[in-house]
Amino acid sequence: MDLIAPLDALFLLAESREHPMHVGSLQLFEPPEDAGPDYLREFRAALLADKTVRATFSKRPATWLGAPQMAWTQDDDVDLDYHVQRSALPGPGHIDQLLDHASTLHSALLDRHRPMWELHFVEGLADGRFALYSKMHHALVDGVSAQRLMRRTLTTDPFGTELMRPWNLPRKIGPPRPGRSRLGGLIDSVTSARSSTTALIKAARTGLVRQQLTLPFEAPRTLFNVPIGGARKCAVRSWSMDRVKQVKKATGATVNDVVLTMSAGALRAYLLERDALPDKPMIAMVPMSLREEDDVDTQGVKIAALLCNLGTDIADPLERLRVVSESTRRNKEVYHSLTPAQTLAMAGVMLSPMAAMLLPGFASVATPPFNIVISNVPGARESLYWNGSRLDATYPLSIPLDGQAVNITLTSSGDNLDFGLVGCRRTLPDLHRLLDHLEDSLVALEDAAL
Repeated sequence: MDLIAPLDALFLLAESREHPMHVGSLQLFEPPEDAGPDYLREFRAALLADKTVRATFSKRPATWLGAPQMAWTQDDDVDLDYHVQRSALPGPGHIDQLLDHASTLHSALLDRHRPMWELHFVEGLADGRFALYSKMHHALVDGVSAQRLMRRTLTTDPFGTELMRPWNLPRKIGPPRPGRSRLGGLIDSVTSARSSTTALIKAARTGLVRQQLTLPFEAPRTLFNVPIGGARKCAVRSWSMDRVKQVKKATGATVNDVVLTMSAGALRAYLLERDALPDKPMIAMVPMSLREEDDVDTQGVKIAALLCNLGTDIADPLERLRVVSESTRRNKEVYHSLTPAQTLAMAGVMLSPMAAMLLPGFASVATPPFNIVISNVPGARESLYWNGSRLDATYPLSIPLDGQAVNITLTSSGDNLDFGLVGCRRTLPDLHRLLDHLEDSLVALEDAAL
């Protein structure tokens, strides 16, 4: 039995029917040309032929010293038939029907009596493609590690015959790291905790005195910052990476700055339509991975957070981009000035408002710590295949929170940026309108910059 790390445990303790705490993905695949009518059934059967399940996919929450959700235990008999399911859309098989199905799946809690992950193959799309909806609890993995894990099931070879299973991937050995005993690890933890005070003082001096850091609870209240229900609405669309890079090249901004500004313009337009745009700029929480490129560990959560001024009070798209770029640059400078231990402590400070948002009634009365989470998860640029099927799109589906009725997450897939929007179904029944506003916002940036 292993203890659950405090940040990972937070995602378990915070979960309720109204607040599922899993991250998901909706992938679209084009089957090989010679695929028959039983291709997906045979694909699933071949996957399930391997019953070996690695640790991440076999652990579930357990009670430790009378406290629930504080430790992991291993399930010695994982029911793969339950975890890997197959279904079909009714006719005519439109993408909207797939999104309705994915929204229903994304609304459902994972069973804590089983390992907390599911894969759902979905066939019946009119264009002949099939979809894979996957979800894993955020206590198990963060978005970056989930993306890397699913990437390892794929190959760049369209004719590759080796069938990779997410639950039994070959062990990937990273570069040697200094070995530590259990006692050494405990000493490290104590030292890290003691150093957090130094980190907070330094962050305060760097961020507050130099006024470089956007802090929690400076955000205005918007119609997104309300208590939410458990039913979800999902909306997805892809944009050409070249369009974003053209704006990046013309303005000197980063790809992520352009994406944030594109999102800011969409949020501004959505609120203007409803005569609900606040005078103060909206603030986005932007997760930042603390994993190194060679970090092959898929377990646990390693994220920090930047708070970005979105400039939603600014009509001019280029001026809004300048504000966003300046905000992200200064916030990154704060993190880059810290040691690794201090960075973790600072991440705790910036993420701590999420814990307050879980208190009953908090979202109804308190100033929101930020208005929205916007996350850009690194993806693959090359064409990828699984069992001969080409991956066409990967739409990340993340977690709205109480007081945070919508989440925007995107990833790169081939030559595209794939956006996945998840919102509270009651609060944002017209979530798809944000997709149209994202396109209009990118067009406005192109017209102004090019």
